[in-house]
Amino acid sequence: MEQQVPTITTDEVKELLKEGKKVSLIDVREDEEVAEGKIPEAKHIKMGDIPERLDEIDKDEEHIIICRSGGRSERVCQFLQDHGYKVKNMVGGMLKYNKAE
Repeated sequence: MEQQVPTITTDEVKELLKEGKKVSLIDVREDEEVAEGKIPEAKHIKMGDIPERLDEIDKDEEHIIICRSGGRSERVCQFLQDHGYKVKNMVGGMLKYNKAE
């Protein structure tokens, strides 16, 4: 049975960044999507590259996974959770993050 993926809102992410908290943000969108803009603090690892780039993701940290609308990031969260990572899915993705400005 799949574990429930913890979530975080775009407002909560903005608050963490505003407070200067050290957060690990991983943007799993495609290159052309990221070219249109991303959260400056986010590390870009395309969804399809996650399995071979696990060594770049610290198992001791919690990571917030980001995509365009929240669907792909939820699948990545599920995959990472299954591999023992602590993750949260940013619900609404970059569509909601950019809209809230």
